[in-house]
Amino acid sequence: MTAPLGLDITLPTAALAARLGELVRLLPGRLTDPVLGGVVVVATPAGVRVASSDHERGFQADLDGLVGSEGSVLVPARPLAETLRSLSDPEVRLVVEGSRLAVRAGRARFALPLMDLAAHPGVAPAPPHRLSVPSAALRGPLAVVAAAASRDDALPVFTGVRISTAGGVLALLASDRFRLAKAEIPLPAARHDAAGLDVLVPAALLAELARQLPRSGEVTLRADADRFALSWEGTLVTTAVLATPFPNSDRLFPSDVDSVLRVDADALSAAVRRAATFGGGRGLLTLVAEDGGVRVLGSDPAVGESEETVKADVTGNRSSRTYQARHLVDALRGFVGRVVELRVPAHERRGAVLTAEPDRDGVRVTHLVAPTRPPAPRD
Repeated sequence: MTAPLGLDITLPTAALAARLGELVRLLPGRLTDPVLGGVVVVATPAGVRVASSDHERGFQADLDGLVGSEGSVLVPARPLAETLRSLSDPEVRLVVEGSRLAVRAGRARFALPLMDLAAHPGVAPAPPHRLSVPSAALRGPLAVVAAAASRDDALPVFTGVRISTAGGVLALLASDRFRLAKAEIPLPAARHDAAGLDVLVPAALLAELARQLPRSGEVTLRADADRFALSWEGTLVTTAVLATPFPNSDRLFPSDVDSVLRVDADALSAAVRRAATFGGGRGLLTLVAEDGGVRVLGSDPAVGESEETVKADVTGNRSSRTYQARHLVDALRGFVGRVVELRVPAHERRGAVLTAEPDRDGVRVTHLVAPTRPPAPRD
């Protein structure tokens, strides 16, 4: 990055506010070094770049703007983002004034202190290009799979999403030991040479990126032995990968099926949400397969009870299993607007499998949800 100069730039307010909003959402909530909470603003003849890094994560985005004076500065990221978010002016001017970066819009002026740019670690260069996929095919499955990862840092392997390629498929896999989510995104034949990609990426970061990815266009996946990155439309986000190998999950999927339920995913999800109110402190509910439907039961002595039947095609035995409501709700998000197939294994302690036909992008999503013991009856 260039040495600090008297930077003076004019940019579209909405575009700059959007990029800085994305940046601060990727920064950790607590930072030991205030410098890592800053955003680097760089102006060159090629345009303007905003960037940040906390050693583990990196973010950079390129924007078009009018560069009156080149230079680079480091200023607190969150105050700048909040200021820009509140402005309605179409353009904003950022200009160095002494030891401050002035933000000028209309008749308003805000000033942020300049931080020590030399103390900032900078953003590491992007890892090598591995493959590109349609953003529309990636963003939904990425959000669904990342939601199944654990938030317990004591078991790092379960806080990540395994991203791998093999057999012409980009596979996403995550588990918190009580549920497992898998998505398989088909790759065009020309991109099958990406086979060999196999990294474990922090799920919390991917969950946020799923919200930031565009609804159209392509997203590039980049990786080396230590880092993973996604890039799109002039934006690059990098992260250190988790070193722990992900355990083999194939053995978790049951081969013996006791009953199969085919049901509208939206109708079942709505019934599960309603029953969750009566699920007690553990948020439990019971699914009972019956002729022509599945009964959704919730019961809590302190709140009351609920019973609702959702129309379903049921084959096999008439099973009954208890689950955590939130696990079912998260799983059913992957099948919005479709018919989901719920396969209940014969063994009462094995997880039920939720799946459906591939969507219009050819993406196949599979969930494994572990049952739990039903609440003990009370007198």
